[in-house]
Amino acid sequence: MATNTSTDMCSLYLHFQLTLNASIDNHTACVNNPEDDPNIVTSSMRFYTYSVPVILAIGILGNLVSLRVFLSRNMRKLSASTYLAALSTSDIMALVFYVLMEWLRWGLPSWNNDGQLEFLNAAGICQALFYFSYVSRFLSAWFIVTFTVERYIGVCHPLKRKDICGSRSAQKVICSLILISLIVMLFKPILTSSREFQTRNSVVRRCLPDSQQLMTSFVLDSIYGLSITVVPFLIISILNALIIRKLLHRYQRHRKINIVTEESIIRMEFTVILLVVSFVFIVLNLPYCFVWCKRFLLSNSKRTGREDIWADFDNLEGVLMITRVIFYMNYCVNFFLYSVTGAYFRKELMILVFYRSQRYSDYLKCSRNGNSSPTTPQSWV
Repeated sequence: MATNTSTDMCSLYLHFQLTLNASIDNHTACVNNPEDDPNIVTSSMRFYTYSVPVILAIGILGNLVSLRVFLSRNMRKLSASTYLAALSTSDIMALVFYVLMEWLRWGLPSWNNDGQLEFLNAAGICQALFYFSYVSRFLSAWFIVTFTVERYIGVCHPLKRKDICGSRSAQKVICSLILISLIVMLFKPILTSSREFQTRNSVVRRCLPDSQQLMTSFVLDSIYGLSITVVPFLIISILNALIIRKLLHRYQRHRKINIVTEESIIRMEFTVILLVVSFVFIVLNLPYCFVWCKRFLLSNSKRTGREDIWADFDNLEGVLMITRVIFYMNYCVNFFLYSVTGAYFRKELMILVFYRSQRYSDYLKCSRNGNSSPTTPQSWV
């Protein structure tokens, strides 16, 4: 039984390497001896197999609820809500076209040996899935960037806020970003083909870069990777530092003035939501980005034939799967961040839950008897 389990995990490991465009040759432990399958590979594959469905369920449900809240009557008039509604939509798309499809390719077979869905790698289907995966991931990253820019202008350049940060302007920015991504990401299906590969004991079909355009595909994929990781990191980090600096300076100047308006509360809550969401975005992306870069550098050193390098490479593949799961959490965690940091979001969520219910009248009665305003709750942030 142990040998069969090791063999199954080894086969999935080879499929995983193909999915990541890694080379498969006689130096890998799995190819030499299936019983020598590195423990980190087996453990990480199991971790991936059983954790991703939880991320999918929580992420899709949470983003649907968030989308409904941001499109509510009171919230949809705000430009920040427009950006966050777009972010929830792109996160749902990323969960479906990226996370789910990847799990069906090499997570489901680990769960069920008969779970191979070869049609996902069929010509035409695999290109379409890659295309929407690239589009949704690009949009998820850059919606956070545009939201950061909007909050930066609102906080650091308040005189320009009414001209630049309106709901109409947000819709134009979002539509422009969608159009750009739909056009630019066309390179992926064009440079991708469905090909058959001979692994240790079977023939598998995988969606991989066209053999005639390997260098072009590598360069464009590298640029794409930078565009959804490093570039957003830098922009978000710089703008967040400027926002925090401005807020601290403003607090020191006006801490003795006890004037609180509904508009200022909402603006502050959305600013805090931005800071938390963007910080978590960076934290969840960094491990995967770091391990991927280390794996890339190590792959260029494998030609030396040193056994320790090959062992490190196998272990690194296992670590990459674990950090990949952490990266997936980007698409499911925002609902909880909104709920924790935004009293206005929580209020709209409660209205959504108790609407057209007898409990809704009880909720309003409790709100009126409390210290907070019945229109907008005072935020602890």
